[in-house]
Amino acid sequence: QVQLVESGGGLVQAGGSLRLSCAASGRTLSTYAMGWFRQGPGKEREFVATISWSGSLTYYADSVKGRFTISRDNAKNTAYLQMNSLKPEDTADYYCAATKRTAREFSITPRRSDDWGRGTQVTVSS
Repeated sequence: QVQLVESGGGLVQAGGSLRLSCAASGRTLSTYAMGWFRQGPGKEREFVATISWSGSLTYYADSVKGRFTISRDNAKNTAYLQMNSLKPEDTADYYCAATKRTAREFSITPRRSDDWGRGTQVTVSS
């Protein structure tokens, strides 16, 4: 099992940027696909972005495409989510997750049995 800890959340004005980090311990991340998911107030958890173990494949929700970038540094056992041009509707708790499945499958069907962090809060003010 991989232990994941998110950081980098906070309060930002619309149009601003934040960079979330996800630090892993317990296992090396290099064989795991990574993903970011979010849950807004009163909403269900939704897919944001996933990245393959090598970093060569990425998938994004339509709502964040062109604004968010997922990346990873396997040497540092860390994944990132660069968020630009933030909108109030991006306000949510953001969760990092890891899986042995493919990044594409992960983007479609995240599972409770995947490894999850506890989340970091992002608030975008208008």
